[in-house]
Parts: sequence; structure tokens; C-alpha cells
Amino acid sequence: MSMMDKLKSMLKGHEEQAGKGVDKAGDMVDDKTQGKYSGQVDQAQDKLKDQFGRGDQGQPPQQS
Repeated sequence: MSMMDKLKSMLKGHEEQAGKGVDKAGDMVDDKTQGKYSGQVDQAQDKLKDQFGRGDQGQPPQQS
């Protein structure tokens, strides 16, 4: 079992909290880098949310 599978099983039923955590971590990275990599951070956040079951229910995935 891979690490991602273990994380998914642990977060099952808590997708909203996982999404909030991903957002908070991304915001912290944006603050530390002064927004220099905000595009890449946003993409990473979207991919993580997709992996964990979309933590921001109701919002469609963003298209680049």
C-alpha cells in the first residue's frame, strides 16, 4: 500500500477538513514566497484536492 493510499484511507469522510488544510498550506507557501509561485501553488492545491476527494464541494475544478 502506497503512502497516498494510506492518506486517502485516513482522510475518508473528512474531505472538507483536508481541503481546508491544503488551502491553508498553500496560503502559507504563497506568503513565504511573496506570491512568486502562486500559479504553481494553485495547481498543486487543485491536484491534492482531487486526490483527496475534492475538499471544496460545490466548486468545479479550475481550468488552466
